[in-house]
Amino acid sequence: MKILMVGTGGVGEAAAVIASKRDPKGDWLELMVLSDYSLERAQSVSERIADARFPAEKVNARNKDEVKALVQKYQVDLLFNACDPSFNENLFDVAFECGVHYTDMALSLSVPHPTDPYHKTNVMMGDYQFAKHEDWEKRGLLALVGIGMDPGAVNVFARFAQKHYFDEIDEISIKDGGNLSAEGYDITFGFSIWTTIDECLNPPFKWEKDKGIYTVEPFSEPEKFTFPDGIGEQELVNVEHEEMVMLPRFMGDVAKRMSFKYGLGADFITMLKNLRALRLDDKLSKVRGTEFSPRDVVGMVAPSPVEVADKLKGKCCVGTLVTGLKDGKERKVFLYQTSDNEELMERIGCGCVVGQTAYNPVMAFELLAKGIWQGKGVLGPECFDPDPYIELADEYDFYMGMMEMESEYKKLMDKQALLSTVKILSK
Repeated sequence: MKILMVGTGGVGEAAAVIASKRDPKGDWLELMVLSDYSLERAQSVSERIADARFPAEKVNARNKDEVKALVQKYQVDLLFNACDPSFNENLFDVAFECGVHYTDMALSLSVPHPTDPYHKTNVMMGDYQFAKHEDWEKRGLLALVGIGMDPGAVNVFARFAQKHYFDEIDEISIKDGGNLSAEGYDITFGFSIWTTIDECLNPPFKWEKDKGIYTVEPFSEPEKFTFPDGIGEQELVNVEHEEMVMLPRFMGDVAKRMSFKYGLGADFITMLKNLRALRLDDKLSKVRGTEFSPRDVVGMVAPSPVEVADKLKGKCCVGTLVTGLKDGKERKVFLYQTSDNEELMERIGCGCVVGQTAYNPVMAFELLAKGIWQGKGVLGPECFDPDPYIELADEYDFYMGMMEMESEYKKLMDKQALLSTVKILSK
C-alpha cells in the first residue's frame, strides 16, 4: 500500500513511527509520504525515521491542486488525513476526485443551530461526508472515517461487545479519562488544541432510539466513573463527539441509548468557559491585520501537545461501557485501552494521547492492505469485523482490556467460578 499522509503533527508523527516499526521490511507498506505545510516539520519526522519509504513534502492542505499533485507524483492508493477536522471536506473531496481511498481520525465539523443550539440540531459532525456515501460506493472507493482512538477503537469495542457479550444492548456509553499532569503547567492539551476547543464548547450530541440524535448543554449531566489501571474515579461530563453520529448510523438497530462523556476536570472546564467568554474560541472572524482567527492564535501560543509530551506523567484511558442482557441477566462490560505517557515516550517518542490515537489508523492500514478489511462507501470502523482488529492490537503490543462490571451476570459468573474451584479441589 502507498499512502499520502497530510499533516505531520503529533498524531501524524506517531503514526509514521508506529508504521515504520511495525513493517520495517515493507511487507504491506510500500510508501508513506509525509507532507505538511511546514517542510521543516515533515523533514524532521522523515529524518527521525530514516527510511526511504517515508519521504518529506511540503503541501498546503487547503490547496486542492497541491494535494492532487502529490497524489499523482507518488501514485498513492490512499490519502491519510492527519490534519485537524477543519481540513476534512477539502481532503475528502481530493481523494474522491483522484480516485483513491481515504481515511481520517475525526469527522467533518458540525455547525450548531443558530438560535437554539442546546435543543435543536443543525449540521452534524460527518454530515458532509456521509451524504456522499453512495458516490463513493458507486466508484468502488472506501472512505474509512473516524479511525482514531475515539472515535475509532471505541467503535470497534462497541461492535465487539455486541458480537460476543450481549443478547440485547440497552446503552453504549463512551468514557474518556486520565490522570495526566505536567509539572510547571497549569493547563495542558494532550491533543489538537483547535479540535479540543471545538468539541468541548459545541453542543454535545446524545442518541435515544425514540428521539434520535439530540443536543444538550456542554459539561452537563456529570457522573462519577472509576477507570482501571490505577487512574481511579473521575467526574465525566457530556462533550460533543463523533461517536454519537457514527454509532447510531451503523448500530442504531442494536441499542436503545448512546452517550459520550469526558473527564475534563474543573480547571480545564473553567479555562474553556473563559475562552468562550472572551470570544477566543471564535474560529470564523480574523484578528485585525492578520489571516488568523482568535482560536488560531490560542492554538499558536498555548503549550502544544508536542511541547509538553515528554513532561507529562500519568495515564489516559478510553473505552466503551456497554449495558444490556446476556442469558436473561443484566450485564455491564467496559472494553478499554490504557496508555502510560512515559512508556509510550520511551517506545515511540510521542505522548500517550497522540500515540493512543495513532496506533489505530496504522492497524487499519494493515488490515486494508492485506484485504482483511474490505468495504466501499463512507464507513466507520464499526462496519467491519472487530475480531481481527482486537487480535492485531495485541501483535502491536497496544493493550486492550475488558472489565466485567458489577451486575447480575457477574454475580452468576463469580458463583460459578467459586463452585468450579471447589469441585476441582475435591477431586
